[in-house]
Amino acid sequence: MNKHTVLIVDDDPKILRLLRIELTAQGFDVIVAERGERALALAAERRPDIVVLDILLPDIDGLAVLQRLREELGLPVILLTARGDEADRIAGLERGADDYLSKPFNPEELAARVRAVLRRVESPEAPLGGDVLRLGDLAIDLKRRAVFAHGRLVVLSRTEWHLLQQLAANVGRVLLHEDLLTRTWGPEYRHDVQYLRVWISRLRQKLEENPAAPRYIQTVQGVGYMLTDGQRRQGRRSLRSLPRAS
Repeated sequence: MNKHTVLIVDDDPKILRLLRIELTAQGFDVIVAERGERALALAAERRPDIVVLDILLPDIDGLAVLQRLREELGLPVILLTARGDEADRIAGLERGADDYLSKPFNPEELAARVRAVLRRVESPEAPLGGDVLRLGDLAIDLKRRAVFAHGRLVVLSRTEWHLLQQLAANVGRVLLHEDLLTRTWGPEYRHDVQYLRVWISRLRQKLEENPAAPRYIQTVQGVGYMLTDGQRRQGRRSLRSLPRAS
């Protein structure tokens, strides 16, 4: 079996050395770049399986590098951001980052996330019944991976689509936090509820007319989420009455 190749882009030589040692020990081929231009050249030449990209680079904005990697080469990207820098994280997700990790981080956790992203990219998606799922003003074309909300085409990143696909496979049923994290990202993520909230927020921003009062992606407080038809009903169902995905 051929090794996966990981391109690491960071201007800190210590981080490059640490990640090269860790990922090499875990069976990856590793190439590194300290500048954005060099990273783009290496990516075009070597075609790595995945890129780990620091958002702060000395020559080019890391977000610009991310956008070119996604648009020109279609490579999966894990973004490294400063801890607590929410704006950079959101901008990265909007440009198609598959995952993000805040510095400082555990190299073993990064390696686990690299494997998880590769698993999602390479695994065939399970087909769902029917071609188009219609929920109120939402139309989800499962075959073409296209989503229309309120009559307009919505562009989703790969990760946003994977998350929506899991919700769409269980319309009207509650998906527990742990189940949704495991099914979408893998068992390494099963306890990271805050991570799930970030991605749910991204989906709501794109699909809901009023993300602050969502109609389609409903929260079951402390339990999970479910996709509904958006119909407003009288009264509130108790948690005991809500169907759960098995």
